[in-house]
Amino acid sequence: MSLARSLVLLSALAALLVLILPLGLAGDVAVAPWGVTAVIAYVAATLAAAAIFRLAVPPAVSGILALGGAIALILAPNAFTLAGSGYWLLLVSVWLMAWAFAERLSNHLRAVRNDWAGMLVPLAFGAMVLVAWEAGVRGGNVPLIILPAPSVIWARIVGNTGMLWADFQQTFLKAVLAGYIMGNIAGLLIAIAVDRSPFLKRGLLPIGNFVSALPLVGIAPIMVMWFGFDWPSKAAVVVLMTFFPMLVNAVAGLNMAGAMERDLMRSYAAGYWKTLFKLRLPAAAPFIFNALKINSTLALIGAIVAEFFGTPIVGMGFRISTAVGRMDIDLVWAEIAVSAVAGSVFYGVVALAERAVTFWHPSIRAGKA
Repeated sequence: MSLARSLVLLSALAALLVLILPLGLAGDVAVAPWGVTAVIAYVAATLAAAAIFRLAVPPAVSGILALGGAIALILAPNAFTLAGSGYWLLLVSVWLMAWAFAERLSNHLRAVRNDWAGMLVPLAFGAMVLVAWEAGVRGGNVPLIILPAPSVIWARIVGNTGMLWADFQQTFLKAVLAGYIMGNIAGLLIAIAVDRSPFLKRGLLPIGNFVSALPLVGIAPIMVMWFGFDWPSKAAVVVLMTFFPMLVNAVAGLNMAGAMERDLMRSYAAGYWKTLFKLRLPAAAPFIFNALKINSTLALIGAIVAEFFGTPIVGMGFRISTAVGRMDIDLVWAEIAVSAVAGSVFYGVVALAERAVTFWHPSIRAGKA
């Protein structure tokens, strides 16, 4: 039996048990699944689909079933105050059906090889994580101070767009981008200098390793004293965090050009700089982009942490530290959500640029084949 069929079978069995066990407790009274129409509709549809298709449920059907189960999970806690074993089995059934949907969809898209269509699987997985998070918080009646539901976080984002945008501008558009650009350019230029001079290779690389080992919580206050409370001090921290990954990757990439290619350039009477720009930098491009992708996340982390040690009354790190002090946890999660989305988009932009620039590389061509 294939994995997708096994998942559908387990999902149907879990759905069948939902009919037997209580969904939860409303005071001292057990709430049966018959009291929630959406739950019964999901269970009936799951069992019917498993029987009709003999467990080989198509992706479209399994996706609709998972969506219906997600709706049932969100609606069911309105009927009880504390979730029971039936509710958690319902969550297991929906999760298994969503997994079966992702498995079927992955097998289907394997033959299509479309980048945009391939995004459906991670999007579906992310949506299911959010549904499980929402269902777990609602069903378990988790206090807001412990973990807010995604719907509460979204409501806080919508209600504070102006403040969140100002924080985003201060942290990302100023500190992160400025430090990211300066740190990566400095790392690349020093890597070229190290490649050019054996003396610098023996002297600068150990110093770069030393700088990378400096603790962020120790550097940030010093940068604030040197460059002030505004964004330049945060950009300086980002420069230090992004410099070493670029230096190490660029030095390794510059050594990737083979001896035959270098001999060919010498036969053309090409000097060092022409060989560098025509051969060695293109060969190092995958390593350079690897550093750029690593630094896209390090830069945001460094800027946010640096804001904990002194900043104007704006910025993601400032907002997180002050909101934690006021126990305003949903605002903290709203800032975390904005920073996570910003970091993911930043990483995605760098990855798209890598595919456009290094289209000739075997790893890129293999993905398109």
